[in-house]
Amino acid sequence: MVRYAKEHKQVTRQRIIEKAGQRFKQDGIDGSGISTLMADAGLTNGAFYAHFTSKDDLVAHVVAGELHTQLSRYGTARPGRPGLEDLIREYLSPEHRDHPSTGCPSAALLDEIGRCGDATKQAYTDGARDTVTEIAARLSPEDPQAARGKAIGLFTMMVGTLQLSRALSDGKFADEVLERGIENALAFLG
Repeated sequence: MVRYAKEHKQVTRQRIIEKAGQRFKQDGIDGSGISTLMADAGLTNGAFYAHFTSKDDLVAHVVAGELHTQLSRYGTARPGRPGLEDLIREYLSPEHRDHPSTGCPSAALLDEIGRCGDATKQAYTDGARDTVTEIAARLSPEDPQAARGKAIGLFTMMVGTLQLSRALSDGKFADEVLERGIENALAFLG
């Protein structure tokens, strides 16, 4: 039996999490079986339990990782409100809408996360809270707590707009929803 270094196991685990994140956002949590997830990562089904205790365990790690990755991208945006405006435009873009597997886990998975176990809900809650905190800090760097309510409103507006645009079969209407979503989000900023 071949033993792998601890680093190899961590790299493999991270690959499973990343590939599962893409698959979940593309096909849904319930639409993604362990065999498909492991095949995406280039591994056999048997390797799964060396990394995770259950699919729910994997889902919780994926949700935490996806939200952390999304938040780290926010850190590369311009500071303050200008960066927030850039994020709104990027988030509510046709490119983001049309590629859910590489986009926001909130817009792709919210309905399923609501039916997941406590660990996944906690991972999502922590990530959503961090996202709201980041938005609030951009809205009001001198007093982020004062901007928390507005940050929650903006976050929910963006996620809902993207979800609606993805659900529409009429491309022109879907684009209009995104365009109006950007206008409304910017107006909401004041």
